[in-house]
Amino acid sequence: MIDSLNKDRIIWFKGELIKASEAKVHVLSPTAQYGLNAFEGLRGYWSDKYNNLFIFRLDEHLERLQKSCQILGITSPYDNKEITEATIKVLHANTFRCDVSIRVTLFVDGEGGWSSSNPVNMFIAPIAKPRSDINLENGKKGMISSFERINDHSMPPRAKVGANYINSRYAYLEAQALSFDFPIMLDRMGKVSESSGSCLMMLRDGVLVTPPNTASIVESITRNTILEISKKLNYETEVRSVDKAELYSADEIFLCGTTAEIIPIISIDNYIIGDGVTGSFTKKIYNEYLNVVTGSEPNWLTAVWKNSKKC
Repeated sequence: MIDSLNKDRIIWFKGELIKASEAKVHVLSPTAQYGLNAFEGLRGYWSDKYNNLFIFRLDEHLERLQKSCQILGITSPYDNKEITEATIKVLHANTFRCDVSIRVTLFVDGEGGWSSSNPVNMFIAPIAKPRSDINLENGKKGMISSFERINDHSMPPRAKVGANYINSRYAYLEAQALSFDFPIMLDRMGKVSESSGSCLMMLRDGVLVTPPNTASIVESITRNTILEISKKLNYETEVRSVDKAELYSADEIFLCGTTAEIIPIISIDNYIIGDGVTGSFTKKIYNEYLNVVTGSEPNWLTAVWKNSKKC
């Protein structure tokens, strides 16, 4: 079912709806050569209860996209209203009535070098992607990476820029080569930063703890969502610097992000976390997160369909 939906999917590319296989950029473009682009990953969730597809926190993602462009030194030719309309349009073109992942990318096109700032074009590429189910997994193994997380002395980590993610790639490849699932990177001060493409959250002595924005993390919308969910569930939360050794004695650890959703971590550097299985708090947050993205927080949701029926 998923493969058939994605086989001939339509994307929004430079103002037109075309087949994904037909979208092309110049081989000498700055985006192809240097990763000179700013992007956002969105998730849309199908709700059986409301018979609709909801994009989660679209406004916040687009605001972050514009800030990334500003930091990168490029100017978006589209405002947030235009990007929203284009996103809805391409979802309609694919008739998606299922969970989806959506990539919105503003990229420097044409021929040019790393210092180029134009022309800037955009693509919006949705793909059918089912939500994760942590109840079907045993959790993942993490390791402290030897690769330091990028910081404002080198490349601003707040910007979601294609080239920035090569830092995560090196750390991820290292973890995979050493038979771990995910890396945990430290910042310039040796404090816990984030994983590859996802933020870290730790339950310790009943308190949900996560590193601050100043720890070289991406300003995560999912992380902020989970902090708000936890407060509503009457859990104490702390945003503070985290020492590496604290992870080894944590009660529970999980990674989070728009694409990653929630990923339980059951060991760090072969130190077993808690009981070595997905913890009850992580499961509770996961279930509440799914409730939120499928309808319980309408102010965070953008509906795709009107008067629709599920296929």
